[in-house]
Amino acid sequence: MTALEIRGLAAGYGRTTVLQGLDLTVAAGVTAILGSSGCGKTTLLRAVAGFVEPSAGSITVAGTPVVGDGRTVPARRRGLGYVPQEGALFPHLTVARNIAFGLPRATRRGASVAGVVEEALAMVELDPSTASRYPHELSGGQQQRVALARALAPRPSLVLLDEPFSSLDAGLREETGRAVVRALRAASAAAVLVTHDQGEALSLADQVAVMAAGQFLQVAPPATVYLEPADPRVASFLGHASLLPGTVDGEGSGTCALGVVRVRVAAGQGAGAAQLAVRSEQLQIRTDGSGTPGEVVDVSFFGHDATIRLRLASGEEVAARTPADSVPQAGDRVGVGVVGEVVAFPG
Repeated sequence: MTALEIRGLAAGYGRTTVLQGLDLTVAAGVTAILGSSGCGKTTLLRAVAGFVEPSAGSITVAGTPVVGDGRTVPARRRGLGYVPQEGALFPHLTVARNIAFGLPRATRRGASVAGVVEEALAMVELDPSTASRYPHELSGGQQQRVALARALAPRPSLVLLDEPFSSLDAGLREETGRAVVRALRAASAAAVLVTHDQGEALSLADQVAVMAAGQFLQVAPPATVYLEPADPRVASFLGHASLLPGTVDGEGSGTCALGVVRVRVAAGQGAGAAQLAVRSEQLQIRTDGSGTPGEVVDVSFFGHDATIRLRLASGEEVAARTPADSVPQAGDRVGVGVVGEVVAFPG
């Protein structure tokens, strides 16, 4: 059964339209809604949850229509799990009581509630002893896992995650994200994850929906979205691809400020003018005199590697990613080579 189906969804606030005719199907696994701040990600999640009233379209959760044909099911009756950005645990309740809070009233009062809590903690890989602790006694990652356990305890078919790892440091963020995905799979629950973090979306999700200005630019598996972007905006956003004007010959070659390059032509692109998308890891910095001449404008050092912004002789700028042991300095004159195929879009 399809966990979530959205058709023609429009929503906004007052006279401001935020979502514009969205279509999305979540069959199973994790679907990441990826986009920059203000693109409509959270509005979409809130519309599915029942916190925002759509102005058009339909939403179906696990085969049950919750929005459409003049009918709107209240949020509390949609059978969804919801994990907000900060977890929103009740500080005066123990972990066990926080988890039990999401259960039906009859279950909360029954003798089996302890078993449900223990099972939920196991799914999120927390020790049973955690049940007696209070939120302030937990780390940020543990708090987010408890919030997920509370969402999973009623066994929903769909869980909504609103940037749940944004307040965690980098190492804890990755560890918690993978634990959350394992828990979702253990519970056989699908999930919609809202994030602005590209690495998070590509590494955790089975499907990525790239959003801009209230619309989806592309919905596809992570590798497809990254390697075969359907739109120049997707290419520019994912992997920080540099978009360069150029031409293609229709036979696998293109020409731009970086010289002659091999191209993979996007749908609708024939021979002639094109935009060439060159990902940062495709650009090699050379100091042996080969390649297209360029000047290093600035360097962003990350420890494991660095991003180098270069100005070519044409005046255009590109971004290259290079290993940490071969980082040039601002002002250096270097050569730039292109590795692999670049994607060509209609110019």
